[in-house]
Amino acid sequence: MTTLERTIPPDNRVELISSRTGRFAALAVICLAELLVVLDNTIVNVALPSIGVELHTGVSGLQWVVDAYTLTFAGLLLACGNLGDRYGRRRIMIIGLIGVGVMSVAGANAETLGQVIAARAAMGVFAAAVFPATLALIINIFTDTRERALAIAAWTAMAGFAIAIGPMSGGWLLEHFSWHSVFWINVPVAAVAIIATLLLVPESKAAVVGRLDLPGIVLSIAGITLLVWSIIEAPRYGWLSLATLGGIAAAAVLLGAFVWWQLRTPTPILDMRLFRIRRFSLPALAIAIAYFSMFGFLFLITQYFQGVREYTPLEFGIASLPFAVSVAVGAPIATLLAQRIGTTAVIVFGLLLTGLGLYLGGLVDVDSTYLADVLPSMVSMALGLAIVQGPATESIMSSLPLDEAGAGSAVNDTTREIGGTLGVAVLGSIVASYYSTTISPIIDRVPAMLMNEDEKGFARATVLSVLEIRKREIPTMLEPQRENLITAMKSAVLQGSQTASLVAAGAVVVCAIIVAIFLPWAPSKENAVLLAWRNDEADPQP
Repeated sequence: MTTLERTIPPDNRVELISSRTGRFAALAVICLAELLVVLDNTIVNVALPSIGVELHTGVSGLQWVVDAYTLTFAGLLLACGNLGDRYGRRRIMIIGLIGVGVMSVAGANAETLGQVIAARAAMGVFAAAVFPATLALIINIFTDTRERALAIAAWTAMAGFAIAIGPMSGGWLLEHFSWHSVFWINVPVAAVAIIATLLLVPESKAAVVGRLDLPGIVLSIAGITLLVWSIIEAPRYGWLSLATLGGIAAAAVLLGAFVWWQLRTPTPILDMRLFRIRRFSLPALAIAIAYFSMFGFLFLITQYFQGVREYTPLEFGIASLPFAVSVAVGAPIATLLAQRIGTTAVIVFGLLLTGLGLYLGGLVDVDSTYLADVLPSMVSMALGLAIVQGPATESIMSSLPLDEAGAGSAVNDTTREIGGTLGVAVLGSIVASYYSTTISPIIDRVPAMLMNEDEKGFARATVLSVLEIRKREIPTMLEPQRENLITAMKSAVLQGSQTASLVAAGAVVVCAIIVAIFLPWAPSKENAVLLAWRNDEADPQP
């Protein structure tokens, strides 16, 4: 019996599309849904300075604007993947699209930081329903190996396209409207995606599923949320404070309990045995580390372009365009190349290229030029990320039977989001610690004629306050002091960014070494190993 016969039961749980045109039309719609989810992560980065200035919040608050979405998103991916397998992936995706549209309206009408964070968190809940379904539908619609590789390449390239239009569209919107507009833009995209999904995307579900693992869901959300909260708030409470160390310890206990439960429950939300398959676990690790560096890099580069270089949102969008184009171009090429020379070689090269980009980014200072110093770092890192994620995703999904496409997609997506969330939390906190420690004594000595107490508090929290300091009218005699203060603020944030970049580069290089040593270099034997594992016949080592 063939792999396809063993993974597609007689009830024909997926409505197969016979024509190639129909399959790729469905792919276009699925990619549009993916675009909406990724766009929410990228477009908000451009609006962070405007949100920070208007709502007077520092780095910690801005981190929560980003992480509120990614936390709920990451925490619920596994559950939503399971729900898609159970009730229908298209149905769950449509529910998610409706929810993202409705919560975007709530975000657009928010007037306080708490309301923005709440709207972002709710958007993350519904985005978690959309994202696993996109990849699971692709895996089930495209049964031909080459077509599937092309479809996955398109799926990964869409992330790059979203990164491209996020800063550009966000910059244009902020040039003409308030930051609320970055929420409004989601509404028409969601509406079009819903209609197109109903018309062009077939339903797909698993033939047999177990009970929903509610204890696993609760433990995973609680553990991940507490861990990220502890890291984000560490600069405020102190890295060695009871709040920080106690939060990290409690998070470790919760995540340990999660693993313990997953190994014992008959219907785990995350089957820990999957990680015994090296072609599953090591690409998942590579994606997590790659997204750790990318999300952290995007968060830092927002402050660099708009705080250090003092670009407008639109100028920031244009300046970051090479990063996005590199991702969009590199992802499909790398996926197809991996079929020729092997997944391991491509992933290792991509990780090393990402590390090089991060290292170059760590060399940037106040006097660095865009073309000679910043651009090479962005392009190198973006290409590295693109080279990693396409082949790694294909390897992960090829290690699973079609009946578990939703759960497998959720695991793939969860590693991305957890990595990205921790990237913003860890790298952002490193920068915040360096910046606040260095700049606070300097700001304490600034005269009241130059800055009032509220402005000093904002300046201690983030370099984005430079935008407000520039606007304030002051006596001419204080101009040199203001310039010296601005230069000191920029130097302080770049010192933190340099350390954060080197930390990320080190993590990427260590990951590359692990993948090179433990991920098999020989071509995989399709699903033979997986099928043996599913039947408990062998230890699955490709």
